[in-house]
This record gives sequence, C-alpha cells and structure tokens, in this order.
Amino acid sequence: MISHLLYLHGFRSSPQSTKARQLGAWVAEHRPQVQWWCPQLPPSPQAALQFVLNGVARWPQAHRAVVGSSLGGFYATVMAERMGSRAALLNPAVHPASHFHRYLGPQRNLHTGEAFVLTDEHVEELAALDLPRITRRERYWLFVETGDEVLDYREAIAFYEGACHTIVRGGDHSLASFPEHVPDLVAWAAS
Repeated sequence: MISHLLYLHGFRSSPQSTKARQLGAWVAEHRPQVQWWCPQLPPSPQAALQFVLNGVARWPQAHRAVVGSSLGGFYATVMAERMGSRAALLNPAVHPASHFHRYLGPQRNLHTGEAFVLTDEHVEELAALDLPRITRRERYWLFVETGDEVLDYREAIAFYEGACHTIVRGGDHSLASFPEHVPDLVAWAAS
C-alpha cells in the first residue's frame, strides 16, 4: 500500500493543471492517509529533478509512487529508475531532447502566467537525463490517448513495451478520459 504519491506536471504547466487537481482531489477524498505532493517544477530539467529528489528523499521506498504527465512523465520515468518506485505515465514525453528544440525561446506558464526562456542548455539537460530503455517494466503503467496532438503516442507504446498499457482511441494531449481512470491509477500504484 502506498503512503506517498508524487505528481509531476508537464512543460509550461503547474500543480493547477486539470489532471493534477483531479487526482489530488480524488486522493484527498478517497485515500486521505496518502501524502500527496505536486510541486511547481522549475524550467531547468536538472533543477526540477534535483528539487523532486530532495523532496522525496525521506519517503519510504516501498510505499511511494509517482505519476507524471507529458514532460512530467519523462521525469517520472527517470525518478522510477533512480528510486525503484512505481510510475504511472500520462501521455509521457519520450526522448524529449529530440523534439524540444521547437520550443526554444520565450515561454509562459499556462496556469501561473510566469515567463521563462527555454534554452539550449535546458535541452542539453534533458538529453543528459534521457534513458536508453526502462529496466523493470512491471513498475510502469502507461496511459495514452491516440488523439494526442502534441506527442506521438506510438513512441510511448514502443518505449514502454511490456509495461501495463491503457490505450484510449481518440482523445487529446489533455487526456479527456483521465477522470474515469483515476481510481484504477491509484489502485495500480498501491498494488
């Protein structure tokens, strides 16, 4: 049974994202004993990962799980490999350094309005964090919608081959069907 659940939001997103709020509310109502943490991640991938690793350093290894959406799914995979935790991945970015060059330059957080600049250094940090493959496939649950207009869901299916998969036809990058899967996601993370 998990006692700690971490949610990592995507690029230009925040703890105010719809999925983060939906999952956080469900956990608060149905699993109030679970410690929930959804931090605001800094733009630097290296700083984001270090911030989260420091934040969960005292969490019990056998009773923690991570959920990540989009770029947060990439971070969740890196965390799962480093910490040995289960990870649920929601339309995750796979090898993001290979396509983040298109976002170089000024950016704005979709929820907070905070401005930041995505630099070549950030893309290099993503490349340095990237994994050639995952190790224990049984620790991953991949959730994708085929209508994702931002990321190619087929890349995720190939990268997480052998992991638990939920593939929903249609939908979009925001995961329109996410609310109906929240109880299953938490149950899977806790198993």
